[in-house]
Amino acid sequence: MRRLLLVHHTPSPNLQAMFEAVVSGATDPEIEGVELVRRPALAATAQDALAADGFILGTPVNFGMMSGALKCFFDLAYYPCLDATRGRPYGLYVHGNDDTAGAVRGVEKITTGLAWERVAAPVSVTAGPTKDELRACWELGATVAATLMP
Repeated sequence: MRRLLLVHHTPSPNLQAMFEAVVSGATDPEIEGVELVRRPALAATAQDALAADGFILGTPVNFGMMSGALKCFFDLAYYPCLDATRGRPYGLYVHGNDDTAGAVRGVEKITTGLAWERVAAPVSVTAGPTKDELRACWELGATVAATLMP
C-alpha cells in the first residue's frame, strides 16, 4: 500500500474545514491502494516523511509566511529527505486573512530544493472558505492520492 502523508497546522475553524475537505478527497472510496497518514506539523518527523510516497501540506499564513510549525517540520526533515524523496508528488493548501503569496512561495522554495513534484495547483484561501474553495481542497486531496494509486 502506498502512503500519503498529510502534514498540517490546523489552528482555526477555517483551516479545519479545509483539512476535512482534503481528507475527504484523499480517502474517497475510488482511491484504492493508498493509506492517508495525518500528522500535525509539530509531531511529523523525518521518518514519517521518509516512509511517505507523497505529501499534502497544509498551513496558515502567519506574518506573510508559512506557519512556524510547518517550517519546523521542514527544518527536521529537509536533509534526511533531500536525496531519498526526490520526485515524490505533493500538494499544498494555505489559509490567510488577506494574502497567501509569501507562504506559497516559501513552501515552493523548500519543495523545489527537495525536488518534490507539485501535482496540483496550491489551494489558497483568504477569509472563507467558500463552497468552491472547499471543493478545490477536496480535489487537491483526491488528485495527490490518485497519483499514488498502483
